[in-house]
Amino acid sequence: MDFSIRAANLEDCKDIARMIMELAEYEKVSEHVKVTQKDLEQDGFSKNPFFHGIVAEVPEAQRTKDGHVKIGYALYFLSYSSWKGRCVYMEDLYVMPEFRGKGIGKALMSKVAQLGMAAGCTQLNFTVLDWNKASLDFYAAQGCSDVTAALGYHVMRCEGAELERLAQP
Repeated sequence: MDFSIRAANLEDCKDIARMIMELAEYEKVSEHVKVTQKDLEQDGFSKNPFFHGIVAEVPEAQRTKDGHVKIGYALYFLSYSSWKGRCVYMEDLYVMPEFRGKGIGKALMSKVAQLGMAAGCTQLNFTVLDWNKASLDFYAAQGCSDVTAALGYHVMRCEGAELERLAQP
């Protein structure tokens, strides 16, 4: 399979938005997606971006039946651990179903790891749904460990009205 991995640019936001929705549909949570193409453009390609991205592309001859050549992506950002120091957090890793099992997901994840290490990061963090056995197996094969099982941590969230209430002095 011929493909390339490169840094995402502003023109990729339409395809990234499409693939975010495809990922959300696969994860059965599409009703939660509020991010738009415009949000991605503003949040990822401004002076102080909130995230970085990479895309996987195939040549025109291998495009999808719908005409897409951008067939995978990863979004990531730098974070910090009070125990370990610099970290990279991979928000999304997605490859369109017909292109899975061809090394594209591994190449995307490897690139995120390379970029994190180049920035001095000592760990790569991400979440995966507990029912997604294919992804859990994939990540385990890359040498990743489940910190929920190993250390008992749970991901917590505060949003909407609760976040507004929490932000009150």
